[in-house]
Amino acid sequence: MKKIQHIVYLNSNNAGKSLLAVGKLDEIKCGNTQGSFERLKTFQRKYKHEYVFGYLTYELKDDLDKLRSGHPDHINFPSLYFFLPESIAEIHENSIQVVKGSKKDLETIWNDIKKENKKGARSKTQLKPTVAKNEYLKNVKSIKRHIQLGDIYEANYCYAFEGNNTSFDTLAFYKNINQKSQAPFSVYAKFEKYEIAGASPERYLEKKGTSLISQPIKGTIKRGETYEEDQKLISKLKNNQKDKSENVMIVDLVRNDLSKIASKNSVEVTELCEIYSFDTLHQMISTVRAEVAVGTNPVDIIKATFPMGSMTGAPKFRAMQIIEKYESTKRGLYSGAVGYFAPGGDFDFNVVIRSLLFNRETGNLSLSVGGAITALSDPEEEYEETLLKAEIFLNELHES
Repeated sequence: MKKIQHIVYLNSNNAGKSLLAVGKLDEIKCGNTQGSFERLKTFQRKYKHEYVFGYLTYELKDDLDKLRSGHPDHINFPSLYFFLPESIAEIHENSIQVVKGSKKDLETIWNDIKKENKKGARSKTQLKPTVAKNEYLKNVKSIKRHIQLGDIYEANYCYAFEGNNTSFDTLAFYKNINQKSQAPFSVYAKFEKYEIAGASPERYLEKKGTSLISQPIKGTIKRGETYEEDQKLISKLKNNQKDKSENVMIVDLVRNDLSKIASKNSVEVTELCEIYSFDTLHQMISTVRAEVAVGTNPVDIIKATFPMGSMTGAPKFRAMQIIEKYESTKRGLYSGAVGYFAPGGDFDFNVVIRSLLFNRETGNLSLSVGGAITALSDPEEEYEETLLKAEIFLNELHES
C-alpha cells in the first residue's frame, strides 16, 4: 500500500454509502485528557465547513469527571486524535465519488481495501487474556454484590486479549473480519502508527441537522446452524429477561444523557429491545432520538453524552468507579468512538467494540471484550458471552 500515514474508512452498510479519508492537512492529538474536549471544540470550529475524522478514547472520561486510571496501557494511543484530510470520497457499492482532493490517492487506497487478500495474508498472532477465568468469575460476583448493596444497577465489565507482532497487517485482517461479520459500523483506520481494524455493530451517536440518534446494544446470542435453530435463538434472546432489563436500564441512561443537551420534551425511544441479526450474532438494540436547538455545538453534544452508556453502566459515574476497581488494564480506544464531523456540524460516531487495536511502533495488539453485569447475571454465562464476542477475531488471528 502507498505509504500514507492517515487513513479512515468508515463502512456504513445501513446508510448505503461509506466514507474514505486519506492524507493529513492538519491534526489535533492529545497525549493526556485534561482540556481535550475544549481543544477539540476549537479544532472543529476552525474547520466547521470541512470534514474532520478521528477518534475519542474511553479515557476522556477523566476530562469530564474526577476519575483517574492507574492501570497499564498496552497500546498507548493518544486520548484523542482528529485530522483534516487531504482527500475524501463517498463509496457507493463499488463506485467512488470524490468529495475533496486527489482521486488518484483515493482510488489507490480504495483498490487496496476492496481487493481480495492474497492467500495466507492472515498475520498469525497469539493473543492472551489479561484476566484468567477464575479471576473474571470472582470479579463478576464482586460487582453483583455492589448491585445487591444498591451502589449501582448495572456495570459493563471488560478485559483484554493482548499480544505482539511487529509485522501485523491491519488492513488484511480488517478485510478478512469484515467479510465474515458485515458489521454496519466497521472501520479500518490508520493514524500514523496507531491502527484500528473494527467490526462494530453499534452506533454511539449521529447528528443530522437538529436530530440526534443513539442506538445502544445490550443482549447478544450466536447465530444458528439452520433456519429453525436461528429462529429459536432469536426467540430466546427476545424473551431473555436479563438482557431486556440491562437494555432498558441503558436506554434510560441514554435518555438522561441526551436530556442534558436536547430540546425540552424531545427525547423519545422509537425502538426498544429490537433484535437485529448479523452474520455471526444476533443483538438486542434500542433506538433513542432527540432534537437539539439550532447552533448547538457538536462537541458539546458529545461531551454531554460521553462515554456512552452501553459501555459504562448505571448510574454512570458510580459504575465507572467500580469498573476501575475491578478491571486491570486501561481501555484506551476500546469503549471509545471513531467517526467524523461533517461540514455544518453534523457527525456520526460508532462504539469501539469488536475491534483490534495495533501500535505499529511497539508491535502491541489488543482486543477487548466485555458485557453488562446485572443482578440477574450468571458469571459463567457472562464469561461465555465474552468468548463468543471475541471468537471470530481470535480464530482469524490464530489461523496460518
